[in-house]
Amino acid sequence: MISIVIPALNEAASLPQLHKEIAAVAARENYDLEIMFVDDGSTDNTWEVVCRLAREDQRVRGIRMRRNFGKAAALSAGFEAVRGDLVMTLDADFQDDPACIPRFIAKLNEGFDVVSGWKQTRHDPWHKVYPSRVFNWLVSRTTHVSLHDHNCGMKLYRRPALQEIQLYGEMHRFVPVLAAARGFRVAEVVVDHRPRVHGSSKYGAWRFVKGLLDLLTVLFLTGFDQRPQHFLGSVGLVSTLLGVLGMVFMAVMWVATRLLAMVTDLVTPYSIHERALTYYCLAAIVIGVQFLSIGFLAELITYTASRNTDNYSIKEEVGGEPDTDQPTVRAG
Repeated sequence: MISIVIPALNEAASLPQLHKEIAAVAARENYDLEIMFVDDGSTDNTWEVVCRLAREDQRVRGIRMRRNFGKAAALSAGFEAVRGDLVMTLDADFQDDPACIPRFIAKLNEGFDVVSGWKQTRHDPWHKVYPSRVFNWLVSRTTHVSLHDHNCGMKLYRRPALQEIQLYGEMHRFVPVLAAARGFRVAEVVVDHRPRVHGSSKYGAWRFVKGLLDLLTVLFLTGFDQRPQHFLGSVGLVSTLLGVLGMVFMAVMWVATRLLAMVTDLVTPYSIHERALTYYCLAAIVIGVQFLSIGFLAELITYTASRNTDNYSIKEEVGGEPDTDQPTVRAG
């Protein structure tokens, strides 16, 4: 079964035609289909349209959020509710073409776990296109997951990839990165992008700033989620070391200048308390100790969390039923 999760916010005008095109693709390709519309706190009649589509087509299901929780929350709710082995996400604004679905499945069948869309030719205003290109280049370079379009809403996943990723905030755009960090194979295919016909964009210039902040979070989570002290402790050690070296330098200068002042009047004794360097060094030591302390706390939190959750990902297992006379060992 292919489950398609479609988060919608005030997209009532687009949903009937979107459903019609998805159904046409499923009929042509003989897909076992499930469509999940997630109404993320719409203020128009989006939910009424979803209910009508569900009455007309048994393959359609709907979830209505109590308020607007954001796209990541809407996707998470949809992922938990759908039943398909393959899960696809699709934006409700009618800009993603459902006719591209077979391309995703064909690519997935090449041995990939996540396939992301690439809007090679975009029909968006320039103030959305160029910042998006900069953002995608930055994400690809820093995460080493080379995709042309991390923001594309059209993606296809194998269910195991989704089961190991927790979405919150606005992490939905980084699902391929998070999946790759768990060892899943990621690819992309070109999709047909269409101009917006109904409604208006839900994203503004602030989206770029939030994306950069989320990128920093993803870099930390994918690189140091199981060893936070390696990052925080390194920063703390460097800061503390610089502060200590600065204090040692000033102490040596203080002693040396006073010894020389006892011999000649040409040397002025070094005054530590009048130097700005003193306060910089003290600040560096304090900041370094704080980073080390935060690192230890992060390690304690990580250790506690790892006792209840898996910190690894198993691709497959082989073997028959365990011998009932032997103790059973569960991986986890």
